[in-house]
Amino acid sequence: MKAVYSKAFIDQALVKVFSRGDRTVQSVADDLNMKYHTLKNWMKRGSVSKSNGLAGKEKRPQDWSAEEQLLALQETHSLSGDALAAWCREHGVFAHNLTGWKTAFCAESKVAPGNRELKVLKDENDQLKRELVRKEKALAEAAALLILQKKFRALWEDEVK
Repeated sequence: MKAVYSKAFIDQALVKVFSRGDRTVQSVADDLNMKYHTLKNWMKRGSVSKSNGLAGKEKRPQDWSAEEQLLALQETHSLSGDALAAWCREHGVFAHNLTGWKTAFCAESKVAPGNRELKVLKDENDQLKRELVRKEKALAEAAALLILQKKFRALWEDEVK
């Protein structure tokens, strides 16, 4: 069965192979789960002709919305190997895009409870500060009353003598 690749996948594969650095074309083809000769033919042509009518409708992985990313993760959750590679080719994304999206969603879910905990701690801190200020005022008032009481007693003792 001949594999059908989307225009977006071909473009991304060409970008990846042309920016491969010291890596071989074979290693890039292995990463993309595709045949070496297919990738070499794409490289010879430079860019694929726009004979595919869907080429204008496809978008880059970074243009996907959060909802689309979540749906893609749900669809590919149980896929692995060739099935995952076929799904990625069909939708114009790489498997590493899916893992990046998954990591981002996991990081967001961990941040949200932390924000709630932080808010609770800040509220508790503010409440404790208010209570401390109230108690300091009460202590200062009690100290002032004690000093006045001592002065009053000392004043009356002098008059009684």
